[in-house]
Amino acid sequence: MSYTRPAAPGALERVEAFCNSARFLYGEDAFATLEGTRAWLHDGGWLAGTGLVDEAARDSLVAVREAIRRHIEGDASARVRGTLNEHARRVLSPPQWGPAGPPELLQTGTDEIGALVGGLLATLATEELAGRRGRLKVCRAPECRWLFYDRSPANNSVWCSMSICGARHKMRSYRTRRDDPAAQ
Repeated sequence: MSYTRPAAPGALERVEAFCNSARFLYGEDAFATLEGTRAWLHDGGWLAGTGLVDEAARDSLVAVREAIRRHIEGDASARVRGTLNEHARRVLSPPQWGPAGPPELLQTGTDEIGALVGGLLATLATEELAGRRGRLKVCRAPECRWLFYDRSPANNSVWCSMSICGARHKMRSYRTRRDDPAAQ
């Protein structure tokens, strides 16, 4: 089975795609190896060249990806905030107002990886400040954790897919109720 939700709109699509470079439910992580990281970045058009991606860059990408995922889940721990802030300090300037009017977070990353991370963090911050990031969610199934954009009118979806994680949850609940007479 595969995920069938449409991609997040606008700039959030890149944040969603970046975080979904790991498909935990299927035991797949594009960043598990250096070769896999390079291939994913090249095939997705994330970087012009992949020669600059070394183990340190791969480790950084994994740390940022997982910090973003945990942040979207609502994890406000010092570790998650520290990772996001550390990377933001390295690759983003403070907000600046340009001639067009609205403030911008300019990227200061001097290499392609810095620019990639800067773009993701700037998007995340901007979309949160604008109130649009709230519909980007992490699947509640701990073995999945796929990012998806909730288009439901009530903004109350919790599963990446009702036919995958939602169905598994319902089946587990049913079995628990059926097997536990005290639950009835």
